[in-house]
Amino acid sequence: MTLPQEKLGAFYLGNEYDLKRSSRIDIPVNYDARDLTTHAVCVGMTGSGKTGLCIGLLEEAALDKVPTIMIDPKGDITNLLLQFPDLQADDFKPWINADDARRKDMSIEEYAAATAEKWKAGLADCGIGAERLRSLKDSADYTIFTPGSDAGVPVSILGSLTAPKLDFQSNSEVIRERIGGTISALLGLAGVKADPVRSREAVLLAGIFEHFWSQGQDMDLARLILSIQEPPMRQVGVFDVDTFFPPKDRFELSMAFNTLMASPGFQSWLQGDPLDIDSLLFTADGKPRHSIFYLAHLPESERMFFVTLLLENMLTWIRTQPGTTSLRALLYFDEVFGFLPPVSEPPSKRPLMTMLKQARAFGLGCILVTQNPVDIDYKGLTNAGTWFIGKLQAERDKARVLEGLKNAISEAGGNSESIDYDALISQLGSRVFLLHNVHEDRPVVFQTRWAMSYLRGPLTRPQVRLLMEKKKSSLTVTEDPGKPSSMQIEPPPENMPDADQEKLPEGYLSQNPSLDPSIRQHFLPLQISRKEALLLLEEELGALPKSATVRLFYRPGLLGFADVYFIDKRRGIKDKAEKKLLLHIPDATIEPDWKNAVELPFPEKTLLQKPETPENIHGPYFAPVQKTVNNNRKLAALSRQLDDWLYYHERKTIAVHEELNLFQHPDESPREFSIRLQQAAREKRDDAIDALEKKFEKQIARLEKKLRKEKRELAKDEREHDNRKKQELVSIGETLIGFFMGRRSSSRINTTLNKRRMTARAKAEIEESHEEIEELHEEIENIETEMQEQVEEISKRWMSAENQLKTDALAPRRTDINIHSVNIGWLPFWTISWDDGTISRKKTYEAFSDSQSRFPRKT
Repeated sequence: MTLPQEKLGAFYLGNEYDLKRSSRIDIPVNYDARDLTTHAVCVGMTGSGKTGLCIGLLEEAALDKVPTIMIDPKGDITNLLLQFPDLQADDFKPWINADDARRKDMSIEEYAAATAEKWKAGLADCGIGAERLRSLKDSADYTIFTPGSDAGVPVSILGSLTAPKLDFQSNSEVIRERIGGTISALLGLAGVKADPVRSREAVLLAGIFEHFWSQGQDMDLARLILSIQEPPMRQVGVFDVDTFFPPKDRFELSMAFNTLMASPGFQSWLQGDPLDIDSLLFTADGKPRHSIFYLAHLPESERMFFVTLLLENMLTWIRTQPGTTSLRALLYFDEVFGFLPPVSEPPSKRPLMTMLKQARAFGLGCILVTQNPVDIDYKGLTNAGTWFIGKLQAERDKARVLEGLKNAISEAGGNSESIDYDALISQLGSRVFLLHNVHEDRPVVFQTRWAMSYLRGPLTRPQVRLLMEKKKSSLTVTEDPGKPSSMQIEPPPENMPDADQEKLPEGYLSQNPSLDPSIRQHFLPLQISRKEALLLLEEELGALPKSATVRLFYRPGLLGFADVYFIDKRRGIKDKAEKKLLLHIPDATIEPDWKNAVELPFPEKTLLQKPETPENIHGPYFAPVQKTVNNNRKLAALSRQLDDWLYYHERKTIAVHEELNLFQHPDESPREFSIRLQQAAREKRDDAIDALEKKFEKQIARLEKKLRKEKRELAKDEREHDNRKKQELVSIGETLIGFFMGRRSSSRINTTLNKRRMTARAKAEIEESHEEIEELHEEIENIETEMQEQVEEISKRWMSAENQLKTDALAPRRTDINIHSVNIGWLPFWTISWDDGTISRKKTYEAFSDSQSRFPRKT
């Protein structure tokens, strides 16, 4: 079997299946990705193959570059990372289940080899080759997050308590809903048994959150605990806060949260990547992510706490997105049992139900999976436009699925009585599913394709740690600045040589040189301390010299401050660039040139009016100021030169996609523009494919109408031929009887011959109809092939939109440049000198920058 023609926006899920013959049909099932914006539900018992189906669906989403957040309570979906494009036995070996090999009476090596061959055969049977496997691996960034654990990439919940980036006045209802969900989760995690809506605990916490969030102030657990003891508001309703919730009782509530915060296990919740939805969907350079939240290690209360926070954050995120009819992102919930129950109201239920009702408008598709449909609120199920139904053993599960399916069909305006869904579901076997899609005319029974990922089964935490080892090692670990260094540098020993007795470089003075009082001077602050300079030397040498002299030198440079405006009325751009330039002053024989300037590495307001003089140093010492810059007339000339240099060289470069009429806003990062471009290209692709399909559908409809007419004529010709043949046989019989009875009649013979000719003519018309029908089938097939080729061309064109970007450089006008000042700036350097026993050595480090390559210097 061959893989259907690759088409972005269409998910290849498998092939149609004939239940009567129990055999696969060579008709691929390509699911339109946009249909997921009306959400999907997948139900099936253990062994039905739903994990394989869902892994395949997620693989297709990755190939289509659709970012996805996955909630994985059991650990099955982590198999998505077991991708082995080369399909070698050694790739499978570390992940083989030893018990499975033992049951097969095979060694680990033998079982790995057998599994590799099994996967090769399964993928080949579905027409999937190495190129598609490699595309899958490269199409998305795959990460397993482990809240409350460092097995995978840990997650910090602190960001979930920050104020939403929404205006409170215009979004008060939305923000209050998020407050309610957050409070419910927190109370459950702290073990406080209280009504999450009406109890005084919930009301007090809601008041505290609203007080701070309405002012744009972030919350954290420490602030929450203190605010419970001393609430920022004095009234709750009409009662004084102490009457409503006495201090003694508030103390008990704050102690519950303090105990939670102080517990050793909770500390892991405060470290790791922030729970930022935008960062979970795209990498720093705009590449789509598949973020898996592995929750198998968490107890029920912590699982509910985290899922609620995640869903609340997603709900806030979608409300910041513009509307779209295309699929922007996916939320996949691998086992929704317990999070969307039919009767009770856990904290996770409200945000999940809200997303099922509202997320469609923002392009977020939700996929809910369960093997216990009877324990799911049917209102949630009826919000799904797509149903994947696998094998179900329990009659009550089947009854609940049929009830939900029929309600979904009737709400979509369909007729649920026209098909015996009960009989269809009863015949389903392993890897065979019933697909009902409200966007299609009929349901489809299909067999799932082979998963490209290795379906090993749920992974354990050690296995997750192994998978994420490289990912975690690539993350930058930021040390606590308050933490003491393991390497302590002692003050200079008392017998250190006096640097003041050493010879200073020629022209250097122990005091700042005297300049014209009208010349403004600034001193750059020390960004590298004496201790850090010694550490740099120790890193280079491997050990710190026993007697090292540390001296602080200042050298003059030029500081240029200017504002440059970039205006493009056609695009509505008005942007200001604040230029803070730092220029090294060359020798007296060379004029300063602004082309050698670099950006000042810190804000202008941090510049000092006098030099810093740290303890335990020798100096500071000052270099002479070159004659090329030591008076106002020369500085005024340098100011004019800076104006000219900015006019001819300063440009604002923006990325532009002319066909999409998109450009990068001045305040928009390359990542943000890349994400916006990808979504715009996806929408353009979907619109273009829709228009193309409508165009070809008209042609196909015309041909199919003609084909139906030809088939009717064929049926008529076949009936005519049958009648003529019967008449011919009767005529031949009458002629033969007359012949044997001696009645020879030429008219009878002529009648027989005429009937034969008419029979032959009818047969010829049948052959002609067959040819016409065959030609029409071929013409329809050619049109469909042409349509698929054009669809593929459109998909490739818009999915490579970033390759079609051009850059446009905006130039300032003369009047758009405002030079504030050109001043003398004193640049600090650390010079460390020591005697290694044979010669005297010296090393110089920039002290005004944390980078040792930012500014050219002479040592």
